[in-house]
Amino acid sequence: MPIWLSRLLPIAILLAVITIVVARLPKVELGHSKAFTTRRFLNWFPLGLTYAFLYMARYNLAAAKNDLGDLITNEDFGTIKAAGTVVYGISFLINGPLTDRIGGRATMLLAALGAAAANIAMGGLLVSGTRDHVVELFMLLYAANMYFQSFGAVSIVKVNAAWFHLRERGTFGGIFGILISLGLYFAFDWCAFIADAAPTEWVFFVPAALLLVFFVIDWFLVRDTPGQAGQTDFETGDATWGDDVAPAPGLRGTIAGVIKVGRMMLSQPVILIIGAIEFCSGFLRSALMDWYALFTRQTHVTGDFVADNWGMMQCIAGILGGVVAGVISDRVFGSRRGPVASILYGVMLGGAIAMTFSLETTPMLSGVVVVMMLAIIGVHGMLSGAASMDFGGRKNVGVVVGIIDGLVYLGQGVQYMTLGHALPSEAPANEVPANWWAWPVGMIPVSLLGLALATRVWNARPKGAAAAH
Repeated sequence: MPIWLSRLLPIAILLAVITIVVARLPKVELGHSKAFTTRRFLNWFPLGLTYAFLYMARYNLAAAKNDLGDLITNEDFGTIKAAGTVVYGISFLINGPLTDRIGGRATMLLAALGAAAANIAMGGLLVSGTRDHVVELFMLLYAANMYFQSFGAVSIVKVNAAWFHLRERGTFGGIFGILISLGLYFAFDWCAFIADAAPTEWVFFVPAALLLVFFVIDWFLVRDTPGQAGQTDFETGDATWGDDVAPAPGLRGTIAGVIKVGRMMLSQPVILIIGAIEFCSGFLRSALMDWYALFTRQTHVTGDFVADNWGMMQCIAGILGGVVAGVISDRVFGSRRGPVASILYGVMLGGAIAMTFSLETTPMLSGVVVVMMLAIIGVHGMLSGAASMDFGGRKNVGVVVGIIDGLVYLGQGVQYMTLGHALPSEAPANEVPANWWAWPVGMIPVSLLGLALATRVWNARPKGAAAAH
């Protein structure tokens, strides 16, 4: 059996089992017809795969870095990633309101096209063979890539806010986690296969080609609302702030809308708390994803199943975390997101402490990291994927998810600027596991802060008349 198939097969089996189990759970009866659910699948599935391939085009830099050697050091890698994530984090100021104005379909198409162009340019830089100002050029191109990438989460949540009722959004949060997990699998395993089988530039060219294919598919299949797809629009039961008022045209109307939503957000501080929690999530998720791969490579870990199959294990952990968190949120806690986030942040805190004692015990470290990935993707799916729709409402969800997801990537930027410079960068220092102590220690206070904040939204529900139905 080919290596790629042996790694994909467990993921396919897991997805099949989850589909069967979820299908056999008691239904949340909302009156959706078979035609509606079929058309909704044809809407979110290609949109979701586009989002997964955006992840592939975002985290492929780690696979390329492993092949570039001293051309880009650990410190350079942290600097490049920090530049991109900070650009991503502040882009919500433009892209959130823009998505609310022109729709998630249009901005997802823009994300796919722009990210594809940026990846083609990064691949082209490697083809050119230049060694002058490589770090600066990668910073510029990766920042451009991340600007277009910042439309991704905003777009997918914006579109699905009109297609999923509040009472089934925990399930969508699980789907969101699955899509993230598949994207990580594509980025870490597929890109590693590509790097081993072809010149490094193809790590950038292949994701770009996939995004261009899905640009065409989305153009024909994806629609912003059920009504635009020939179905019936329905009340989604969320905090639909201002949905009865059409926005004023032009830039002035957009700015006025952002100010209005900002005031409403301040009247529901739960949004700000969720954003702060997701800042912590961004720090922790990137600390696990990127540095574990580099840690095992640079400390010459061999024969460890998780290290050898990091993309697959991230994917499996993320799928389980997203689905379990979504089902528990909807079925046990009445569509509240806070309890699940609190439980999973407790897991993160315990995991970060355990990591400090297992840096030199690879099997234990690998197991702890997988459990932590399960937890952090579960949190991210619940808050960015579900809570942003709940509290933002269909009309202004772009601004709200933009703020929340922007804070995720600002958290990542802080992580790269801190851990990226605190960790050993060159041999022989980076070959000694004990020298990586700052990695787990840096995650402990952030996990504790996230847990404290998550308990503050334990009973949070969206306000507004619609949410009561």
